[in-house]
Amino acid sequence: MSQLILAVHNGIHDAVAAVLIDYELKAAIQLERLSRIKSDGGYPNLCIDETLDMVGATRRDVDVFAASRSDYPVQYFRNFHGWRWLREQYRTHIEGKKDRFIPRETVRANTPNVEDFFDIAALRRDQGLRDDAVVYFYNHHLAHALPTLFYTEWDNALLVTSDGGGDTVNHSQRHFADGKIKTIYGGDECLTTPYQVDSIGQAYAAATRALGFRMNRHEGKLTGLSAMGEPVFADRIGKHFNITQAGRVQSDFRRNREIFELLDAIAKEGRREDVAASIQKVLEDTMLASVRRLLEQNPSRHLGVAGGIFANVRLNRVLAEKLDLDEVFVFPPMGDEGLPVGGALAYLLRRDGLDHWLKQRRRLNDVYLGRDYDGEADESLAGIAGVRRLAGDPIATAAKRVAAGEIGAIYTGRMEYGPRALGARSILANPARRETHDMLNERLARTEFMPFAPVIAAERASEVFDVNGVNGYACRFMTITCDVRPAWRARIPAVVHVDGSARPQTIRRETNPLYYDVIAAFERETGLPVLVNTSFNVHEEPIVNTPRECAKALTDRRIDFVMTQKAIYEATSD
Repeated sequence: MSQLILAVHNGIHDAVAAVLIDYELKAAIQLERLSRIKSDGGYPNLCIDETLDMVGATRRDVDVFAASRSDYPVQYFRNFHGWRWLREQYRTHIEGKKDRFIPRETVRANTPNVEDFFDIAALRRDQGLRDDAVVYFYNHHLAHALPTLFYTEWDNALLVTSDGGGDTVNHSQRHFADGKIKTIYGGDECLTTPYQVDSIGQAYAAATRALGFRMNRHEGKLTGLSAMGEPVFADRIGKHFNITQAGRVQSDFRRNREIFELLDAIAKEGRREDVAASIQKVLEDTMLASVRRLLEQNPSRHLGVAGGIFANVRLNRVLAEKLDLDEVFVFPPMGDEGLPVGGALAYLLRRDGLDHWLKQRRRLNDVYLGRDYDGEADESLAGIAGVRRLAGDPIATAAKRVAAGEIGAIYTGRMEYGPRALGARSILANPARRETHDMLNERLARTEFMPFAPVIAAERASEVFDVNGVNGYACRFMTITCDVRPAWRARIPAVVHVDGSARPQTIRRETNPLYYDVIAAFERETGLPVLVNTSFNVHEEPIVNTPRECAKALTDRRIDFVMTQKAIYEATSD
């Protein structure tokens, strides 16, 4: 009998919930999309109820609760078996705190087993679960890694994860070959070891903060800036990191504070473009050296990556182009928002064994996993003061208006899961107009240094961009950059970066017919098979979710029109 799996991540940022029925991913949504607080963290109760409601279930229907090892209320924690707390230690570590962090407790207790010190029965009760619901705490980096294998059909692969930290480590590596997964580093064996200070992700975050941006949110701005500078500080940063003979990243920093102090000092000395170029080069050089050495010792033709640093699309390009690979796959919700899917897959791996698990694998067609508002979007939009429905064919009208330089949006089907807008909640614009970049920044109150991304039909992609067998799967989800063909750079300047690259999304009609058909209509109108695609949101706000949020963007004049499955709407002049 199949099981309904509710999987959650309740971290300090990017809290999220997902629902699977065995291996079928049915719904997933980040807390930010419901709370409207960018990168919102904490316990994702809103997400839990939303995802369960999407599949017609309640908490009492949950068979398996898969949870990250994060912060939980202090009352769930018991004194460890055989562990004698001194009163002074108790006061130092526990007293006055409302929450306790599970990875810290596994180290103190010298046990990887959460149930040794955690009141699982109380968690079930407080979450409204049945007494017989399975509670499974998943490994952070295993949860990052498994989707990169599950959503392929590879018979061999190197699986690499890296981020700002999770479950006492910042990196993990696994090798899949001969029907077996070998953990090279970063598995449960690390749960009782002290925290490592070797995160290249923390260094990138430190540079982000040092340059006046918000860490854990604006790292993409540094990626864009890096192409405009020179890596004059790369040696000064990079000398602190080294790669072991086994391919593991290490550093000589003793604590994370030292990383931030170094980047703060460098940021005061140089141009921000040069600081960005420097940390980008250190990231690329460090991870390329690590993965290259891992591949030498663990031969594979495929690379699966996830974790926050692989939101860096330029890094992903370096790995795809400089390593001898057949294919690279970046799990689209690559940051902590993707953890629940991997956590559920980890539970299923334990339940069913690897042979059965491998037989369930499939390619990922899309990540449209939010609530479908198509049934009420038109009624809602038409009923809002200041919005009117236009006559005529929505697709042809949208294509003509975008060709004329207007900014439109597409609002259709289920919202995307992960950081990228992929045609369900996207803003569309003309890539031929050089002023498009500045116009979008102004209308959306953004400060983007990367050009906005292009979208193109999959069958046309290789004509315009260097989309190939290695990066093609990643390009479906806009998780990698590649070259723009020289003959096209002057024709679509709004999506071409200063280094001649772009971050394309390729789309098939069966995945999103409305999106695909607008692109085709725009090509008939202009001769260009490319549209600008950027996320449907104002700066510092999450991607829109509900029809009312969509309408607000329209009435606030952030966009000139919005199209749904049935119609096209614009704001009135009143």
